[in-house]
Amino acid sequence: MNAVHETLEWLVNTPSVTGNEGRIATAIAQRLLPHWSMQSVTRIGNSLVVGEPSGRPMIALYGHTDTVPEQNNGTARVADGRMHGLGTSDMKAGLAVMIHLLEDDKVRNGAYDVVGVFYDKEEGPADENGLEEVLDRVEWLSGAQLSIVMEPTDLNIELGCNGALNADVIFSGRSAHSARPWLGENAVTKAGNLLAKLHTMEPDLVTIEGLEFREVFAVTRANGGIANNVIPPRFVINVNHRFPPVYSLEEAEARLRAVAAEADEIVIRDRAPAGTVPAGNDLVLRLESIAGGDRKAKQGWTDVARLTARGIPAVNYGPGEVAQAHQVAESVPLENLDRSLEVLGEFLRR
Repeated sequence: MNAVHETLEWLVNTPSVTGNEGRIATAIAQRLLPHWSMQSVTRIGNSLVVGEPSGRPMIALYGHTDTVPEQNNGTARVADGRMHGLGTSDMKAGLAVMIHLLEDDKVRNGAYDVVGVFYDKEEGPADENGLEEVLDRVEWLSGAQLSIVMEPTDLNIELGCNGALNADVIFSGRSAHSARPWLGENAVTKAGNLLAKLHTMEPDLVTIEGLEFREVFAVTRANGGIANNVIPPRFVINVNHRFPPVYSLEEAEARLRAVAAEADEIVIRDRAPAGTVPAGNDLVLRLESIAGGDRKAKQGWTDVARLTARGIPAVNYGPGEVAQAHQVAESVPLENLDRSLEVLGEFLRR
């Protein structure tokens, strides 16, 4: 393994499940302090901002330090050119590349003020995401000419991102003995028409700047019933709505309510805006020319949305593989780290 591979192994072996990022934040700060002055490393809770403006054009690199819960995959191991372990693709491979770029004297002393933002609680509820506080408190981050969120993209440049809503879609019935169901109203079967509609609903394709986004509605959880011999009086399904950046949060909520109009009640539990596609940004064009690969829309939600909502141009680019995120057998090709480091090194040094 080379140095960036060893850094990924170190990060994977430093547990950082959402809500427990203190140890990894301290470890990253201690590692980077020899390369940066004390005033250039700012800790906000369990998030870090490494770097500061000096008057050069600013490029910021963003990566969340937390992972989903462990599934007996918390220890890194290498096999067949891949590193396996929790967070390898999502997104400690991106963090490893960020660390090496921030340790590179040619990057730090090049044409740009390069800033690294390591933030916590991305994998939890949207309203607890640690990046929001970072952006509130470090206002000069809004001056970045480009921000690169190093989420998994399979080494492609992914622009924008879908927004996300989660809603409790509630059906109300009336309990009765299961031997005499006609004396009650079954809330579960009452939802049958909606469930059948959602099961067959095709994604709605929306094209923005030549990029294809897909609007989708998916049932991700369901809860109902009291006992095996009781007609269920209440049935709650979680509908997850992913919507392209042509819709505001309010418009997306209205679309979800229209799709689930036959429900007795709809309660929005959390929501996050879509991320806009940067148009006419020369830095994005130059990054695309260096990276090669495909130019794609980001189907999932990332903090590109949080950045672009503040008027900060941002894209997704990282070494992780999208399909590996949150998998029990999560892994990343080690060559992806090398390529990502090469691309961003050339982009930032030149």
